[in-house]
Amino acid sequence: MTDENENAQPEQSVPTDPQAQSDQAEVQTDQRHAVPDDFEPLTATYERLRHSVDPAELSEFARRPLPDKSDQAAFSRATALLEAVAGNPHTPVEDRIMLAETMPFPNVLVKLSVDEDANVRKAVAANTDDKNWLVGRLTKDPVPEVRDIALRNKRTSWKMRLEGAQNPDVDAETLDFLSRFGVESEQGAPAVLTSMVRRAVALNPNVAPETLERLAGDPDPVVAKAAASRR
Repeated sequence: MTDENENAQPEQSVPTDPQAQSDQAEVQTDQRHAVPDDFEPLTATYERLRHSVDPAELSEFARRPLPDKSDQAAFSRATALLEAVAGNPHTPVEDRIMLAETMPFPNVLVKLSVDEDANVRKAVAANTDDKNWLVGRLTKDPVPEVRDIALRNKRTSWKMRLEGAQNPDVDAETLDFLSRFGVESEQGAPAVLTSMVRRAVALNPNVAPETLERLAGDPDPVVAKAAASRR
């Protein structure tokens, strides 16, 4: 009669020595985290995307959902690659605009802020996730519309707003927007700073007559006097 245990599989031996158990655990861990054969190092992928001339490949990366932030390694890798995509002029302009409008990452927005297409820079200028130094740079953009949008961004510093109010190239609509600081908008802002901006608007040669008329009745006598001197 055949023994019923004759064909049974031998049980896997478990090391009893502590060092042997540790070595086995490390091997199992390495096997679980083994690098796939097709894995491409970050630097290699970054350079490939930075120099890619394939709009479809670049668009796919631009539109790819970001990994969950809990996977820090994957998330950091994805945002780094978006920087390469954002800085590549072969990335379709609609994708660059989308990134400029939606991305909160400074490394990506910096690339887009110097994009050759003014529409991309306009999208960066309107992005309220901008750092103040970045939107401040765009208040000096050579394209008036980019400058005007940047001056409207809540991230713009008071120094940049004051310089914008003094700039004779700023349009009347933006000057009207700046003329309301501390009175109709951002009323909690420092009164000295807001009145300096409104006074600069009143003295700007591009200020519209209706804006000037309103500033002539400004609650700050210094602003009102400046506006009255222009009427």
